[in-house]
Amino acid sequence: MRMSTIVLEAPLSWRQVAAIAEGASLVLSQPAEQRIRTARQLVEAIVSKGIRAYGVNTGVGALCDVVVDASQLRQLSRNIVMSHAVGVGPSFGRREVRAIIAAAINNFAHGRSGVRLEVVERLGWLLHQDVIPEVPAAGSVGYLSHMAHIALTVLGEGYVRRGADRRDTADVLRAAQVAPLTLEAKEGLSLVNGTPCVTGLMCLGLLRTERLLNWADVISAMSFENLHGQIRAFDPEALALRASPALCEVGERLRSILDGSALLAGSIGRRTQDPLSLRAIPHVHGAAREMFARTATVVDAELAAVTDNPIVTGTPDEPRALSQANAMGAAIGLAADALGVAMAELAAMAERRIDRLVNPLVSGLPPFLASDSGAGSGFMIAQYAAVSMVAENRRLAAPASLDGGVTSGLQEDHLCHATPAAIKLLKILDNAEYIMSIELLAAAQAYDLQAGSLARAPNTEIVYRAVRARVAHYRDDRPLHVDIERVRDIIRVPMAVDVDADDER
Repeated sequence: MRMSTIVLEAPLSWRQVAAIAEGASLVLSQPAEQRIRTARQLVEAIVSKGIRAYGVNTGVGALCDVVVDASQLRQLSRNIVMSHAVGVGPSFGRREVRAIIAAAINNFAHGRSGVRLEVVERLGWLLHQDVIPEVPAAGSVGYLSHMAHIALTVLGEGYVRRGADRRDTADVLRAAQVAPLTLEAKEGLSLVNGTPCVTGLMCLGLLRTERLLNWADVISAMSFENLHGQIRAFDPEALALRASPALCEVGERLRSILDGSALLAGSIGRRTQDPLSLRAIPHVHGAAREMFARTATVVDAELAAVTDNPIVTGTPDEPRALSQANAMGAAIGLAADALGVAMAELAAMAERRIDRLVNPLVSGLPPFLASDSGAGSGFMIAQYAAVSMVAENRRLAAPASLDGGVTSGLQEDHLCHATPAAIKLLKILDNAEYIMSIELLAAAQAYDLQAGSLARAPNTEIVYRAVRARVAHYRDDRPLHVDIERVRDIIRVPMAVDVDADDER
């Protein structure tokens, strides 16, 4: 599929960064290029006039009062990158690194950092060529080490991936006849600074959350139908009294998904009310949607913000470097924590529905959805796996924002751990996707085991057939984890089923 080209003139949106992460091209507009050139002129004026400026001609962190001689400014920039590249452990994937690079280019394009256009174009070259820097995910309280590993490639250092191959950056640049860059004053600091890392990761987190929210409505509706839920729980008059547009939206989607279900029509009045994991779907999913919307606003605001330190302003005749704390990612870190809690709760409710599907005491179905009860365990242990991931999500949902810590000789004496918060969110989403995949498999299995011949809703029938096109009915005849992975592949992409034209367009 041919990917689009995104022209950066105004600040990017989270959707644009997510599109770049998935392969779209990024091109700087002429106004953006001019902003970058103008900011560079200000840095050069600061250097030539001998104006003291943090990270331009001083050390960084607790060394901010150590003045660096003009002859050592290139070395300062290089040393910052080298000394900050301390990431450890497994590396981010292709999409995560592309998102971070796109957010970094967006930050420089504000025209307040002062890096040369050549440096920004080199980052753009990485995206265009799909050369992915190796960026270890662990070892940073904020952003410094992740960005430093990306900056290494600008210098011709470190490692990159092209497809499945891991290669020395220097070899890749040599083959492409591209020369490593020598960093000038302030460029080393700007390359490792700001919030592009957390912002890029959050753009991907939002994309995955949005897709999972849409799938969650459909999957929960399938469980609701299998468990013969009372559809009046989604009555629009009752839901409207909750004064939550997102809650009402989910209720409308559920009614649309389940419209025409003979299974539900035959169950009307069977119970006075359903358990909360069924009748409270609009309330939990609606709350998660509201948190998603608030988080998207925060991320777009972060992309519109200048998050370097110092920022450069003024004119070449009267340049100024303003030292401040714009690189502090408190707002986006708090948003990442909050969205993680919301998605952990949504997944926890899904596990409760899985339990009801496999429990013959409440499901009315064969024990554990096994085709041969006794000889077969069916989905018994799949529910264990879901419980395990719910428990892990509960641990992950503890706020990173409160972790604190003191670094750099008391100079950096408050840390908001924004990037770790985003990494936690992505792991919560991993678990949530697996939990929802197990629920979808269980719901498809439950349909196969329903007594009688009452028809499913047309929309749930479409999803059921899509699952069965990838995964056969389970008879304890193969490792179930393979089926789970196949279904996860289905729900990690936008939903093909148009259950509600207004919501899915």
